[in-house]
Amino acid sequence: MQVTTEEIIYPSSDGQPMAESTIQYELIVKIKEGCESLFKNDPNVFVAADLLWYPVEGRIDISQAPDTMVVFGRPKGDRLSYIQYREDNIPPQVVFEIRSHNDRQTKMNKKLSFYQRHGVEEYYLYDPETNELQGWQRIEGDLEVIEPMEGWISPRLGVRFELGEDGLEIYRPDGEKFLSYAELEEQRALDRQRLQQEAQRAEQAAQIAEQAAQRAEQAEQKSERLAAKLRELNIDPDSI
Repeated sequence: MQVTTEEIIYPSSDGQPMAESTIQYELIVKIKEGCESLFKNDPNVFVAADLLWYPVEGRIDISQAPDTMVVFGRPKGDRLSYIQYREDNIPPQVVFEIRSHNDRQTKMNKKLSFYQRHGVEEYYLYDPETNELQGWQRIEGDLEVIEPMEGWISPRLGVRFELGEDGLEIYRPDGEKFLSYAELEEQRALDRQRLQQEAQRAEQAAQIAEQAAQRAEQAEQKSERLAAKLRELNIDPDSI
């Protein structure tokens, strides 16, 4: 009797929306794209947003879709889901969650327990309504609360967290902020304007230099004509 093993299908969707508000969506995209940009030159850092993660082989009932996750040691590329046993059994080391106004504390507690159980090293939870940032770091096997979070630098990412009047700000190791697409376009527009102004100033400086050179040449020509005139009068111009 031949025994066949049916292939397990890991769903690529949990039926839940990526975000429940515009601010939540914008923050998810900003953090995901910021992390992506941070490691754009490293082929073995995988970053994803709202991607289902299956930490246990064969258990499609055990999953979580972090708002953003960063996995060191796995190649970039498209995936329908993150099936850990197919990824050298490497769990996401860093995860972010942006709390929705509908998220009950029970739900957030379950997420923390999930990340604790399945090997996450750093977990960051931001509530845009209260402008509150919480963080946990794995120490001796357990996710321990990070205190204080203000000014905290992620050991894995190297980014710094600040809470301002406008909400959460994340700074790269080079001091530049994570920017939304709109902020990035605004920054690019300012950079283009600055470059245009610098080009205009350089052009003006070149024109001034050219005018000065023309005046110097005219003065030299005038001096040569005067010297020639003096010689016609049998006067040595060098003796004057």
